[in-house]
Amino acid sequence: MPDFHNMRASLKKALPTRESLAQHAWLRPVAHHLLHPQLWRLQHESVARGVAIGTFWAFVIPLGQTFVAAAHCTWWRGNIPAAAVMTMLTNPLTFGFWLWLAYPVGQLFLGSSTHTQALPDASWASGLQEVGGPVLLGMGIFGVGGAALAYLLVKLGWRLRVAFRRHRSNTKR
Repeated sequence: MPDFHNMRASLKKALPTRESLAQHAWLRPVAHHLLHPQLWRLQHESVARGVAIGTFWAFVIPLGQTFVAAAHCTWWRGNIPAAAVMTMLTNPLTFGFWLWLAYPVGQLFLGSSTHTQALPDASWASGLQEVGGPVLLGMGIFGVGGAALAYLLVKLGWRLRVAFRRHRSNTKR
C-alpha cells in the first residue's frame, strides 16, 4: 500500500506557495488576487474548476502552463494547487506522446484520414504546415474535452465521497 503521508509531503513541497506565485514576474498583474483564501481552500466547486483549468492549459500551451492556469484561477475562482497539479499532465516526458496522439485526432475531425509522408527534399516549414493544423486541433480537443471531463469527474467523485461517508456514518448507528 502506498505511503500517502510521504506522497502528500513531497507533493506539498513541489507545489508553488501562495507567496511564491504572487512574487513571480508573469503573475504580478494578478498578484493581489492570488492571495485570496478561496483560491487555496479544498471546496468541491473551486477544486473542480481548478482541475478543469489546469487540464485545459496543460494541453493548450507547451510552456508556462502553471502560471497561466494560476492567473485564470483568479478569474474563474478555481483552486490553484489543483490547477497546478493538473498542468503536470503534459510534461517534457509526455508532451511528445500527446502531440503524436493529437495528430490523428485532429485529422479525424478535419475529415482527412490520409497519412501524409514528408518528402525527403521537402522543407522543414512545409512539413510543419502540413502537420500543424491537425496537431493544434487535436490538442485543442484534448484541452476542452479533458477540462469538461475532469470537471465532471471531480464533481462526481466528490458526491460519491460524501454519499459514502454518510452511508458509513448511518450504518455505525
